[in-house]
Amino acid sequence: MAASVKSLSALLAQTSLDDHDEVLKAANATIKKSKTDLDAHHAKAVALLKLERYEDAVKLFEEAPKLQEKARFEYAYALYRSGHTVKAAEVAGVHDADRGMRHVLGQAAYRAENFEHAAEVYRQLSGEMAENEEYDIRINSGAVDAQLEWSGQGHLARKKKPEKEDLEVFETAYNAACGSISRGEFGQAEVCLKRAKYLCNALTELSETEKKAEILPITVQHVYVLTQQGKIDEAEQLCNTIQVSEIKELSTRYVAQVNSIAASKEHSNAFLAHRLFHLSPKPPKIDQHFSFQSTLLRQDEYVMDLLSQKVAGVANSTARVIADSPAPTTSAAVNTAAVMNAAAHARNATEKAALKEVLPLLEKRPNDVGLLLTITNIYVLTNNYAAATNLLESFFRRLEQSGTASDLDVRHAPGLVATLVSLYAYQGRHSHSKNELAKAASYWRRKLKNPSKPLLTAAGRALLQSHNPEDVAAAGEIFSSLYEQDKSDRAAIAGLVAAYSISDPSKLPKELISSLPEASRLVSDIDTAALENAGIPTIAVSAQATESKKRPAEKAAPTKAKKIRKSHMPKDYDPNKKVDLERWLPLKDRSYYRPKGKKGKKKQDGLTQGGPVTEEKAVEKAPTGGVAGGQKKKKGKGKGGKW
Repeated sequence: MAASVKSLSALLAQTSLDDHDEVLKAANATIKKSKTDLDAHHAKAVALLKLERYEDAVKLFEEAPKLQEKARFEYAYALYRSGHTVKAAEVAGVHDADRGMRHVLGQAAYRAENFEHAAEVYRQLSGEMAENEEYDIRINSGAVDAQLEWSGQGHLARKKKPEKEDLEVFETAYNAACGSISRGEFGQAEVCLKRAKYLCNALTELSETEKKAEILPITVQHVYVLTQQGKIDEAEQLCNTIQVSEIKELSTRYVAQVNSIAASKEHSNAFLAHRLFHLSPKPPKIDQHFSFQSTLLRQDEYVMDLLSQKVAGVANSTARVIADSPAPTTSAAVNTAAVMNAAAHARNATEKAALKEVLPLLEKRPNDVGLLLTITNIYVLTNNYAAATNLLESFFRRLEQSGTASDLDVRHAPGLVATLVSLYAYQGRHSHSKNELAKAASYWRRKLKNPSKPLLTAAGRALLQSHNPEDVAAAGEIFSSLYEQDKSDRAAIAGLVAAYSISDPSKLPKELISSLPEASRLVSDIDTAALENAGIPTIAVSAQATESKKRPAEKAAPTKAKKIRKSHMPKDYDPNKKVDLERWLPLKDRSYYRPKGKKGKKKQDGLTQGGPVTEEKAVEKAPTGGVAGGQKKKKGKGKGGKW
């Protein structure tokens, strides 16, 4: 240690990038002499950032408010690296931000899960690409696109499929795999992950230790993809190659531990799996999982507890999550907790038995979306589609009567609308499906600049099937807005042409009309004469000619007689004797029965179906103890006199 501390200006003039400790000491000495020296505070902040002491840097900025304006970039970066992502985005989101500040803004918005804002930032940066930035922007844009898909905003993603340039570098190949996973394209994801491993191993500028560190998270993701594809044996074999303890990022280590349990056949013991699940340490604040990951991990934890017979604990913990959130809500975390709460109350019962346990909960929580969908699913499993439909319709009516903005957002949530439309479609209620989709599309088009693309597309298709001119015009407006968002969207182009060609051809864009192929070109390679000769029926063909062209029915192959067991044969069975086919009928009903004698023949004639009927007079029986009208009472024997 030097006996005296050099002055800050002299030290900064002689220092190199490796002397951050010396800079920090000199800055502290200067600040001790003059607490208002902003240059010294600035030098100290930079030194702390270089030494990766981000929390200390944030504390320094909070103690010196004037420094926040002087070194705004360093302040935003310190907030971002210390996990204060929301505040970092606020600090970096100034109107006159330079290019470096916008990079910090994009990163902070990404970690704060404001993916729409992050996508806009990288879209601006890519529009005015600076030197040596293309690589970083491509990587970050790919990560944002994957997160947009996972967060239900896939219509805002720039890419929907991996391109050739995405498979040239291992980072972009990995992000392309994540995007494929978010869309459920696990086969494509597996291809991208294998490509990412190959590209990483081929790098010469990385050491073997660095390559191993980069490949570990790719392998963890590969295990998940194999599990989702049902390739459990391959997933388990790949899991055995991962050294979980060597993964430095605790968030990735935690995911690797959970995936190893899911992919292993050895962890069938629920209590052992529960213990392994909680072995990995929780990640720190600066390395937290994204919300969709946290929701899935919390769901896995609830499942582990249920399998370990900790039913009461799951019921209580999920009840607290539900009570702390406003209802109704479309939050995945809250609704997942509601599903687990219903499972805990059902105690492993299924279908009707589970319904009996869960229905009383709906009376207490009528606006619980997760519980509502659970009961709807049980109704569907028991083939009670009418009850499921009525349940959702009643819920929608309550939200409409409420009229609050939050309730109306839930009422028109694309997932709930899709559930009700699916129920309508199963029951053949197509007009109800059309009205429901049109109502939801109209609501979100008024409220959002870029509504859900799948919802608008489904609504437009449903309206096109109507013969009502107003519905067709509404479909044209929907597809027109989709076309403005993405002029390469084939569904939007087809819908736009189909709608306006019927309602108002003048509204079709000129560039769209010029790009459409001519009808003559589409049918130029069709030989109509050959089609007719090949057997196309015409109106002039007579019925007799049509009958003559019918192919004879193919003769059915003779079926082999079924062999009967000896134990099923009667004791006096003779295989050489012909079996009486009418042996099961009463004797008088058999075709060969011939009664003997006149009395028997007469009786047989009366029983014969369709035979002659002899009309006889019916005699009503007189009441007991009375005298039949018109009859004379017989004179008693041995008595004289007359009546």
